[in-house]
Amino acid sequence: MIDYGVGNLGSMLRALEELGSSPMLVTSPDGLAQGRRLILPGVGNFTDCMAKLRDGGWIPALHGAVTGHGVPLLGVCVGMQLLADHGDEGSEDSQGTPGLGFVPGRVQHLRTLGSTERMPHVGWNAIRRTGSPTPLLAGIPDGTDFYFVHSYAFTPQDKADEIASATCGIPFAAALQRDNIWGTQFHPEKSSRAGFRLLKNFLTAPQC
Repeated sequence: MIDYGVGNLGSMLRALEELGSSPMLVTSPDGLAQGRRLILPGVGNFTDCMAKLRDGGWIPALHGAVTGHGVPLLGVCVGMQLLADHGDEGSEDSQGTPGLGFVPGRVQHLRTLGSTERMPHVGWNAIRRTGSPTPLLAGIPDGTDFYFVHSYAFTPQDKADEIASATCGIPFAAALQRDNIWGTQFHPEKSSRAGFRLLKNFLTAPQC
């Protein structure tokens, strides 16, 4: 678990422990070399989270581990959004704040994308597979509910990077995959049995 100073990681750590894992909090970029699989959380604002990653020296270390050495990475909620090229939240630049650039695309407010629903989008919502079969969703029936808390959504440049969608007035990407990089807009650690199954898949599937 990457601890770069963005809030309480307790619920994710407890979920991983209940799955029989021994999660380790990585509190400095040097610690990434010890991880066989990495989870990038995110709480709050895209621009603020990217500033913490940049100021803490995490960005080159993440690129070295994930793209250089092929370590599987799972981004959760804002952590998934940080995988993008750019994000609008908290940015004063019309181009948005640069993200990690692991998955080409942009993060924008759901209203900007056309939703007229009340924001933030909070609660249980069904996801639907939109891509090829993926080990991350193995054993999880199509239409399963997961728990969401967000107002911004990731639009991948390549639709093939989207592996599941959900709807909040409009369809949006609920989960992504690009090579060894994965993301969920929902919170698996707060999504009961289905969320625990997804985390188990990430921890154990050879392709993850």
